[in-house]
Amino acid sequence: MSKVNPFDSFGADDEAVLDYDDAEFHVVKPGAYVICAVTGARVSLKSLRYWNVDKQEAYADADAAMIGFGLKGDK
Repeated sequence: MSKVNPFDSFGADDEAVLDYDDAEFHVVKPGAYVICAVTGARVSLKSLRYWNVDKQEAYADADAAMIGFGLKGDK
């Protein structure tokens, strides 16, 4: 896996592909955002704070993360 600066400038329509680890993520395919697995919202890499390592999916916010982890019912 090559090292890429996840905050490099990419087009606003470029979706990133990430490998989520416990305390960090690794860029597999550079892009400007990922898609929240719960809400479907775009999450910029600069604001990405929540993800599930086991499911390898991103979440837009803490509420979405709680749903993704099965700790809260669907909205």
